[in-house]
Amino acid sequence: MDDILGGGLPARRLYLIQGQPGSGKTTLALQFLLEGARRGEKVLYISLSETREEVEEVARSHNWPLDDVEIVELSAIEKQLSASAQNTLFHASEIELTETTKMLLDAVEKVKPTRCAFDSLSELRLLSQDALRYRRQILSFKQYFAGRNCTTLLLDDSSNEGADSHVLSLAHGVLVLQQLAPEYGAARRRLTVQKVRGARYRGGYHDYVIETGGITIFPRLVAAEHHRNFANKHLSSGLTELDKLLGGGLAHGTATLLSGPPGSGKSNIALTYAVNAARQGEKAAIYTFDESLPVLFARAAGLDFGLDKLVEEGRVVVTQIDPAELSPGELTTRIRRAVEKDGVKVVYIDSLNGYLHSMGEERYVNLQLHELITYLNQQGVVTMIVVAPSGMMGQMPSPIDVTYLADTVLMFRFFEADGAVHKAISVVKKRTGTHEHTIRELFIEKDGIRVGPPLDAFRGVLTGVPVLNEKGLKKPRPVRARGPNEKKRR
Repeated sequence: MDDILGGGLPARRLYLIQGQPGSGKTTLALQFLLEGARRGEKVLYISLSETREEVEEVARSHNWPLDDVEIVELSAIEKQLSASAQNTLFHASEIELTETTKMLLDAVEKVKPTRCAFDSLSELRLLSQDALRYRRQILSFKQYFAGRNCTTLLLDDSSNEGADSHVLSLAHGVLVLQQLAPEYGAARRRLTVQKVRGARYRGGYHDYVIETGGITIFPRLVAAEHHRNFANKHLSSGLTELDKLLGGGLAHGTATLLSGPPGSGKSNIALTYAVNAARQGEKAAIYTFDESLPVLFARAAGLDFGLDKLVEEGRVVVTQIDPAELSPGELTTRIRRAVEKDGVKVVYIDSLNGYLHSMGEERYVNLQLHELITYLNQQGVVTMIVVAPSGMMGQMPSPIDVTYLADTVLMFRFFEADGAVHKAISVVKKRTGTHEHTIRELFIEKDGIRVGPPLDAFRGVLTGVPVLNEKGLKKPRPVRARGPNEKKRR
């Protein structure tokens, strides 16, 4: 939150926290107050919609002690209002707002807090009965708390229509919490800052989750804010022919897209680069959407990569991602932490199809992926993203066109020859230098991975059904012995 707000909320101001029930408003308010108590400040929680027991139950679910948080609840106020109503000729509703306000301000005068949370405005709106009284009440709160060096949060669970427009205009800042229910998977929550007067903040939507310990927010990634100087060098695969095909390897600060049908060798080639980087002293991170970890380690063991040992030594980090449970913002934050805190220099995402599923019903997938790739490039990271187009041979449509985002594109294809299915690999794009334009055969065997010589005897390999070209047809004819009476022919 502090990162989004450019350091935090400006003090001695009134802020509106708006959101649907269950979006985390109470949790956010308690977290805000507990941080103040940790800093030695006096804090006050005014609850008009929940009892003290309910507030304490929320705190216990997060293992939070509320010893330093003063709580004023509605039930105590209602008892005093009942006694006052018995001694008046006016209807109770006519004096409830005034009496409630007086008792709340008395509690503020007693505690003298520097942080205060008011939960919630729905009760105050009902007591006010009309928009004019409601606006005047909010305005009086604003002036009262500002004069007492207090930062106040007003929680509201209503929509942005009707009487809420009065609060939006009077509040110094407005934060909106949203809870979305996708067709499948866990609920998605996101936060947006609508306004903070006189301060810079990062707009847009920011994903967040509610876990034991409070709310964790994942700020929206802005690649332009992150730059780092890095050495201009290449990452070798350890396979001479593959490095020759790529003109020396994969350059740091670039993104490589490995595109091809399932089983064509994309993941094995990407894993080859990640493992070789770890052997050369660079830390690698693998995020797998499609494969379970046992299958991944079994595949690596079959090619004698030694992945188990590299993971135990901490040189390779393997994380299995559940697309139905993880938001795009959380995935981006995980990758950022791996790069900035753990020193990861190679990021391998398998696959883009799984990443798209994690986006769910989100829009603007290309823009979010562009920010992530740009950020990794500016950090000097070698990024590898696997994508599986639809189909097995010939022209195969991709689920999303990201070839323009990648600096290098490796294409994998199946082709038929001699009654068997073979694998082919080629480089169709590399922005950072020269590369071979040949198509080579890829061998994945028990003793490892091997890249063969150029398939110059064929044409139409990428279509899946190649034919021999003229060079392939020019084979030496067998010499036939002539009989003794046969004339010599020209």
